Amino acid sequence: MSGTGAGTNVINDYIAGAIGGCAGMAVGHPLDTVKVQMQTQPANNLYKGTWDCIQNIANLNLSKGFFRGLSWPLMSYAFMNSIFFGCYGHVLQWFGHHERECEEPLHPQVFAAGCLATAPTVFISCPIDVIKVTMQAQIKHETPGVLEDGVTELSQKFYRGPIEAAIDIFKQSGMRGLFRGFWTQMARDSPANGVYMISYELASYEAAKYLPNVPPQLINFMCGGVSGVLSWIPIMPFDVIKSRIQADAHRELYKGFWDCARKSYAEEGYIVFWRGSVAVGVRAFPVNAVTLMVYSDILKWMNDLDW
Repeated sequence: MSGTGAGTNVINDYIAGAIGGCAGMAVGHPLDTVKVQMQTQPANNLYKGTWDCIQNIANLNLSKGFFRGLSWPLMSYAFMNSIFFGCYGHVLQWFGHHERECEEPLHPQVFAAGCLATAPTVFISCPIDVIKVTMQAQIKHETPGVLEDGVTELSQKFYRGPIEAAIDIFKQSGMRGLFRGFWTQMARDSPANGVYMISYELASYEAAKYLPNVPPQLINFMCGGVSGVLSWIPIMPFDVIKSRIQADAHRELYKGFWDCARKSYAEEGYIVFWRGSVAVGVRAFPVNAVTLMVYSDILKWMNDLDW
């Protein structure tokens, strides 16, 4: 078994999770920007495809393009991953899973731990995602599309940074604006993290058993990447709806999850719920591979110190 959540000191999970989370965020933010652009583009101004979107963003400098909106997620992602992996370790200890470090992972316990550990993180990640998605969605398309009543993409206020975006959203909509899409994000993240952790634990356990000569870092890297991709497949429609609701913080076209789903389907058909899936798949592998490899290595090192 990989040893995740199995340390004698759960504090180790918090520290290892923070370091792993930062590493993963730095790797994946450019493709996350592409994903959000694909998901929030207006129906009358669509990109021709993922590559067209990438080329459009590449014409901008890094801070206004691929790395737009990165600063807050980078600062907060360490904290969020620390909470997630720390809670994950706590739940596994509560289930008695830490006493079975050398045995096959218990499927229901690991899945439940991944789901339950998600809940506290969404209270932090939701307002951060609202700000991030709002800023990422503002990247200008070469031909501005009309959004509503003659308002174009280019005529909307372009935020210079996350603090300006946060203040403006709060002034217009209060805390409700910063927590737009909260339940959609919870519905997306909770099962995804359950799938993420159980697939990683099972894959790394089987790989270590049948490939004893392969370095554990490579096993953790590959298993983390595959698990990340698998965790995204069932929740892509939730992610598209979440992005649209959160990017809509000012105009408030959508009353909620079902209203957004209905209007999106009416305008663009079922394909809309899979927009950005190429960017998600390409991004998910390296992000989760790096996150879980770094997390597992740091956790093992700290557990070996027995501090």
